[in-house]
Amino acid sequence: MTCKLTWLSHGTWLIESGKLKIMLDPFLTDNPTATAKSSEFDDVNHILVSHGHGDHVGDLVDVAQRSGAMVVASFELVNWLGGQGIENASPMNIGGQIEISVGEDDVATVKMVPAIHSSGLPDGSYGGPASGFVIGIGGRRIYFACDTAYYSDMDFYAGGVDAAVLPIGDCFTMGIDDSIAAVKRIGPKCVLPTHYNTWPPIAQDADAWSERVKAETEAEPVVPQIGQAIEI
Repeated sequence: MTCKLTWLSHGTWLIESGKLKIMLDPFLTDNPTATAKSSEFDDVNHILVSHGHGDHVGDLVDVAQRSGAMVVASFELVNWLGGQGIENASPMNIGGQIEISVGEDDVATVKMVPAIHSSGLPDGSYGGPASGFVIGIGGRRIYFACDTAYYSDMDFYAGGVDAAVLPIGDCFTMGIDDSIAAVKRIGPKCVLPTHYNTWPPIAQDADAWSERVKAETEAEPVVPQIGQAIEI
């Protein structure tokens, strides 16, 4: 079995394998580059949330209410969701791992790993620690670094993954130079860029990034278009 990744723009992804349909950091309605609408995802069964910023939780409550999906997020963010009427949630913290499933045959593991970033919710409350995720799904291991700076322990958590999804936008996360250092440290089979070109402060040339990945690392760069599904 394989896994399909669809970049929905910014830091929002759809991760599919078998009956598992997982959405990461739903942000579509106020996203100037998104082409999909939150109403199109009432069939997701799990939602992963990396941190509390509005550009990662903008459509979280809407998608969770429409779909009834289980939300996986930090303890503090899950508590906040309870106040929004969302009760189907699994709290986690850095270093923990859980198993999610649809039936007996479609099972994935989700490990919450560190991200160096802030995490305030739209109402000003604390959203818990910012995180990334290493997901074991469809016989693959995929690292979503989410919003983070480069840090030297990345290989401990994500070394040798099949795919790494790394921010390249700079300003609020690591940029292209640090993402190349991350690829060298992690050693993924392939690497995909994320969290760029949504607004001018995070504008980047993904093709130039791809050329540097080819020239300076052993990983295969994959640059999906918004809405394009990539099979891993």
